[in-house]
Amino acid sequence: MDHTSLDLSSPAALAAAVRIEDNVTHSRFDLFVADELIGILGYRDGEDGAVAFMHTVVVEDYGDRGWAGVLVRGALNTARDRGWRIVPICTYVRRYLARHPEFLDLVA
Repeated sequence: MDHTSLDLSSPAALAAAVRIEDNVTHSRFDLFVADELIGILGYRDGEDGAVAFMHTVVVEDYGDRGWAGVLVRGALNTARDRGWRIVPICTYVRRYLARHPEFLDLVA
């Protein structure tokens, strides 16, 4: 899909177009805009039952638009819902946590 044809001007359209899925098969969270995969956040089981957030990647055409933050926030909310403790290996996740202390309670 051509990302330039997406009309994400309204909050409702944006919310309807964005979804984050836990891709258990590949141990990552997938960020979709419409039906296009635009970002991933890889994870792996760590020590003591914690989950290590390894790396965050966003397709270059979507870079510098805040999508990595959307993905990380969604992954952190999922971690909270599941009772996960996380180990932030990814430098982007570490920076996100520094700017959003409301998620620091998840850090193992």
